Amino acid sequence: MAKKRKKKKAVRKKTKKRATKKRKPAKKKRATKKKKRATKKKRRPAKKKKRVTKKKKKRATKKKKKVAKKRKKAKRVVKRRKKKAVKKKKRKKRKPNLAFMRPVQPDAKLAAVVGSKPLPRTELTKKLWKYIKRHKLQDKKNRRMINADAKMKPVFNGKAQVSMFEMTKLVNKHVK
Repeated sequence: MAKKRKKKKAVRKKTKKRATKKRKPAKKKRATKKKKRATKKKRRPAKKKKRVTKKKKKRATKKKKKVAKKRKKAKRVVKRRKKKAVKKKKRKKRKPNLAFMRPVQPDAKLAAVVGSKPLPRTELTKKLWKYIKRHKLQDKKNRRMINADAKMKPVFNGKAQVSMFEMTKLVNKHVK
């Protein structure tokens, strides 16, 4: 037990010594820093001003204005491009109308030109125009008029010549 007491006393003495140590004043460190700063700051000699004539000043201002105009123009162009890109992104692909995509059955008269299988109205008009172009049934002087051949006459109700707009009405009558 005596040994334990001695150890405790020795530990107490050490802690007292640590507490009694004095720290060096911080003022001395600051003073040395100030001296270093003072040595670093040296004044640079003033630069001599160059003489600039009026003509040179005018040229310089003109150049500055041109550069500013070019920058503005470039900014406008960039903005336009961004707007166009945004517009293109916003547009969505059009979905076809389901009524047009529903297959229809052409009757016997129209089947001679287009075919007997049921097909959507869009495909029907494509095939009809393909037939017209292949057989050169479009009038050469008035391109809106379509001349009927042997297969097309029954579709056009016996008429020799029909306009494009009238043709669509007549073709609709031959579809179920």
